[in-house]
Amino acid sequence: MPLVAHTNLPTFKRLQAEGEEILPPDRAQQQDIRELHIGLLNIMPDAALEATERQFFRLLGACNQIAQFHVHPFTIEGLERGPEAKAHIVQYYETFEQIKQDGLDALIISGANVTHPHLQQEAFWQPLTEVFAWAKQNVTSILCSCLATHALIQYCYGIERTPLPAKRWGVFSHKVIDRLHPLVIEINTRFDVPHSRFNEVFQKDMEQHGLKVLVASDDAGVHLAVSPDGFRVVFFQGHPEYDDISLMKEYKREVIRFFNHERADYPPFPENYFNDIVQALLTDYKQDVISAKNKKMAFPAFPESEIREHLDITWRDTAKAVFNNWLGKVYQLTNRDRRLPFMDGIDPDNPLGLK
Repeated sequence: MPLVAHTNLPTFKRLQAEGEEILPPDRAQQQDIRELHIGLLNIMPDAALEATERQFFRLLGACNQIAQFHVHPFTIEGLERGPEAKAHIVQYYETFEQIKQDGLDALIISGANVTHPHLQQEAFWQPLTEVFAWAKQNVTSILCSCLATHALIQYCYGIERTPLPAKRWGVFSHKVIDRLHPLVIEINTRFDVPHSRFNEVFQKDMEQHGLKVLVASDDAGVHLAVSPDGFRVVFFQGHPEYDDISLMKEYKREVIRFFNHERADYPPFPENYFNDIVQALLTDYKQDVISAKNKKMAFPAFPESEIREHLDITWRDTAKAVFNNWLGKVYQLTNRDRRLPFMDGIDPDNPLGLK
């Protein structure tokens, strides 16, 4: 069922222009269909703030559950924001106090950029843990992406992430480990997922603390895991929400950082992402960038339009299927009034009845 445009958030118009079904509030009120209220704690940096909205909204809107989806974006203190992002947040985002007052059926927490070696040193750590603590008591399921996964695993289980020798960056093949778990039922047993991170929580550390690993890669590590009860917290280390152009945009930002002397080395290609034609194009472009940098000339135009036609998306259908399974279980487990996370007779320590 469609997303409900219950606010004037520009993302709704953008998705509608792309062909997504967006339900206006007046039509939504005419339908006698259950509402699901999903929070999106967006802690991505300014450059990716609105793109992250669209990516998660798009996955939620693809769900085939018989429900109307109201998505409530909000953020927290401790994140550096420019004037435009601040204005966007003030105009279109809810506050955490509003979220707590109105309640949620489920919560998604995005990734974020960090500036310190330990997460607890970040200015957003305390506000983020306050959201964690509230959500664990009041929300049926929390879905964490990348940095949020590392933060919540550290907060709940005391496992600090491990720095990798180099950035894990690209598109990697993954295999379903537990084919009977409801989150991965009837999805492809092998599929691609994008990753973009400098740190990792390893499978052995997760399993030592009772987490259930559902999907992993020989090259990229764990992608999908869940809390010991099987559902209350869903952990993604990868980025199934990414668009086909997301890694290209990230590569471009890294090239700009090199040009502006913000990184010493020219960025390598994301693995398994650019084909031979694009790599050849970007190898020539690299020489243009280096020449312009040395001569103190303007930054050469990035050949985005030439690259786009060669980009493939090999993870979207599986991402939609996993989100559909997740929202299906949220739908089954939530009360209509959303104030209680479980229906009568549901064991909060094992909501899915896993053996």
